Amino acid sequence: MNKRLDRKYGLLSFFLISFCIALIFSACRLPRIIVLDDPLTPEEHLNLGVAYEKNNELDPAIKEYKLAAEKLPLAYLYLGNTYFQKNELDEAEKYFKMAVEKLPGNADARNNLAWLYYTKKTNLAEAESLALKAIELNPAKESIFRDTLEKIRALNPR
Repeated sequence: MNKRLDRKYGLLSFFLISFCIALIFSACRLPRIIVLDDPLTPEEHLNLGVAYEKNNELDPAIKEYKLAAEKLPLAYLYLGNTYFQKNELDEAEKYFKMAVEKLPGNADARNNLAWLYYTKKTNLAEAESLALKAIELNPAKESIFRDTLEKIRALNPR
């Protein structure tokens, strides 16, 4: 009878010790390595976004542009363009407006917002004003911006 009890308690002790060892090892995993700093610069995120956009991978492009926009306001223009391609015009408008606000000397941001208003057939007076300002800011692209202006004026004759 004592041998049976010794064996029973011995087996119970074995399982109890095994359980404790397994519990200890499961709680003591190797430390995780967490990267707190972004290894890419905003310019690298922007370039990565452009690469995604060229492959028509618009959602990953947006993700990269948003990371770039934290420190590089030009990324707002790219975000607007990408949302425009996705036909998410309200989001495109939001980012074009941010680009105009953050980059007051950027003619492309103004022209693209004007083109968006032309596409939506809303705010045509503001669209015309934006296109005129784009021409004033960057005369080298006047033919592109004038095309936007003429299309807006065709929709909104005085």
